[in-house]
Amino acid sequence: MESALWTRGAIMLFIEQEYAFRLSIRAVGDYLKRWGFTPKKPIKRAYEQRPESVKQWIDQEYLAIEKRAKAKGGEIHWGDETALVNTDVRGRSYAPKGQAPVTMAVRGTRQKLSMISTVTNQGKASWMIIDGAFNHEKLIELFEALVADSKRAGKKVFLILDNLGVHHCKPVKAWLAEHQADIEVFYLPSYSSELNLDERLNADLKHVISTRVPVRTKAKLHAAAKNHMAFIETHPERVKSYFQDPRVKYAA
Repeated sequence: MESALWTRGAIMLFIEQEYAFRLSIRAVGDYLKRWGFTPKKPIKRAYEQRPESVKQWIDQEYLAIEKRAKAKGGEIHWGDETALVNTDVRGRSYAPKGQAPVTMAVRGTRQKLSMISTVTNQGKASWMIIDGAFNHEKLIELFEALVADSKRAGKKVFLILDNLGVHHCKPVKAWLAEHQADIEVFYLPSYSSELNLDERLNADLKHVISTRVPVRTKAKLHAAAKNHMAFIETHPERVKSYFQDPRVKYAA
C-alpha cells in the first residue's frame, strides 16, 4: 500500500488485494460509519518510534518520577518549545459547493517567534516568548523562573523534557548540577513527542493564532501569542483538559 492515510480509497484497495472483492467508495464509507469510524486528523509519529520503550517509560520511569516528586513535595512540569509564524493557516473553511475556500496569506513579510512553556496537571502554565532562536541561555532563563516561582510555593521543580540536544548541552548540565536542590530534569524516550503534555498547549496556541486574520508584523504576532497565553494562564481548567487525552491520562 503506497497510501500514507487510511482513506476510503485506500481501504477499498486493501479489501480488493486481501479478499479479491471490490466495494464501491460509497459502500466502504457506509461500512466505516456503521462500525463507528470517522475521519480525523492523524497524529504524526516517527517511523523510528519504539512503542515498547514508550510503554516502559510510562510504566516505570514516569511512576518513579511521580513517586519521587510526592516524597520531595515537588511539582511535575512538562516542558516543550515551539515556533510561531504568521503564515501558518490551519483548520477548515466553508465555501459554496464546487468552490474552494480562499484565505488571505501574508507574502514577503514572514515573521517568526519561538516559545518555551511548561504545564502541570494542576492547571498551571508557565511560558516565555522568544524573539529569535531558542538556545541554552533561554532554557536556563526558564529554569530560573520556574525555580523562583516554585520556591515561593515551597516546592521543588520536577521538569520533563524531550531529547533535544540543547537540553543536554554542557552549560545546561552545569547549571542543573549547581541547582539540584531546586530542580530535577528528566527526559522522554526518543521519538515519543506525543507523550509530552505541553504539545497540547502548543497546538492550542497555534490553532488560535492560525485561525485569525494573518498579522503582518512581529510585534502583532507577539501580541496575539501573548494575549492567548495570558488567557490560558488564567484558565487552569483549560490546561487540565490537556491531560485528558487517553494516551497521557496516566499523568492526570
